[in-house]
Amino acid sequence: MEQKKTPKADLQNKRGLFMEIGLVVSLAIVIAALSYSQKEREVEKLDNEIIAVEEELIEVTRQDQKPPEPIKQQQVQVLSDFIKVVQNDQKIETEFDFTEFSEDIVVVEQEIVEEEVVEDDAPVLIAEEMPTFQGGDLNTFRNWVQSRLKYPQVALENNVQGQCVMSFVVERDGRLTGIQVLQAPDRSLGDEAARVLAMSPKWKPGKQRNTPVRVKYILPVVFKIQH
Repeated sequence: MEQKKTPKADLQNKRGLFMEIGLVVSLAIVIAALSYSQKEREVEKLDNEIIAVEEELIEVTRQDQKPPEPIKQQQVQVLSDFIKVVQNDQKIETEFDFTEFSEDIVVVEQEIVEEEVVEDDAPVLIAEEMPTFQGGDLNTFRNWVQSRLKYPQVALENNVQGQCVMSFVVERDGRLTGIQVLQAPDRSLGDEAARVLAMSPKWKPGKQRNTPVRVKYILPVVFKIQH
């Protein structure tokens, strides 16, 4: 009786073939995986590499500096080489002849200018020796003025009276100048006082260090109506 093989028995006979095919496929997959990872490593290597750029070096040229010139030493001659010291008792002889210039010599006459003495023209209030009027002082002059006053008619009619303050200067020659009315109750009274002062005789001038000086005075003149 002939034995028939079942499909299951045929498959077992081909088991070795299938195993070989599986090994070949697995090997192919492993080889493909290895080749893929190697390419990735090569790319990473290229990215991380630093590209070195060569720089061209330029030589710096320096100009040769000339050495400093040596300082020339100048000889300074001392004055003692030109000046000859001579003792006081020794006679000095010169060889200079003035006859060569005798025709060209011009005599210059120097004019002597006398210094002008500038006197201080400002009057003083107090002098070493005060002026005097007819042998007296300012009160003597005031009595003289009061005795010569004429009461102005306008002031008399208006019953104007009071004191006029006058100023004047006794000059170096005794004259009265600079007569001014400093204060007056009425213009007519001031004019009358100035008129009498202008009639004054000469004073004996004041002196400062035995020199006549101008002296300024302030004089009150009183106008009073007597009933």
